[in-house]
Amino acid sequence: MKRMTPAHTIPCRLFMRAGKAGFLIPALLVFLSAGMTGCITVKQPYNKISYYTLEYDPPPISDLTPLPASIRIERFTVAPSYNTENMIFREKAYTRDAYPYHKWHANPGRLVQDFLKRDLLKSGLFTAVFPATGRFAASYVLNGSVDEFLEHDNAKNWEVVLAVSLTLLAANEPDSSKQIVFQKSFTKRQTCEKKNPQAVAKAMSFAMSALSTDIIRTIHAMLGEKRLSFSM
Repeated sequence: MKRMTPAHTIPCRLFMRAGKAGFLIPALLVFLSAGMTGCITVKQPYNKISYYTLEYDPPPISDLTPLPASIRIERFTVAPSYNTENMIFREKAYTRDAYPYHKWHANPGRLVQDFLKRDLLKSGLFTAVFPATGRFAASYVLNGSVDEFLEHDNAKNWEVVLAVSLTLLAANEPDSSKQIVFQKSFTKRQTCEKKNPQAVAKAMSFAMSALSTDIIRTIHAMLGEKRLSFSM
């Protein structure tokens, strides 16, 4: 896909041939008219910015038993290279570029955080799931960072890379050395069906769905083990 660069305004110039009296009056009128409105601008076609978001159904998880645990999801941080609404892509090693007219509808940290919160809530596996601004106390706090959120271009095809690091803390544990329930990184790659931004958004949605499923199952497993250890 061809990536276009922004258009530039073309400056105008007024040329008058000296010694031609008949040309001076029309030229002067043009000069005065241009002076009132500034230099004449040659308009180029307007390039509309397209915005994309993730779009997928909450992953169904029916083989696990609900746990009496509530979770608050704190605001996710984002690695500097991806802390933007621009759609970032990698064409060659050590480089990162962005589309000028294709953007994410929100920052990657907000996208991943909000969709994970929705999926945790819809799973029905936990008593409650609260946002960072929630007023209610939760038994566990989930902190996260988006480490990678990009389109990775290969010679054969494009793929998306989504990497997230999470830390789950026991909010009511007085011993700080025992507060960390788990700390883990999750990574998903998904091949794009086509080489265009919409296909990138679709592939990132698939990656987020798979990543969300892994995270929910990991949280459930770790909390289940913790609950079992308390009962022994």
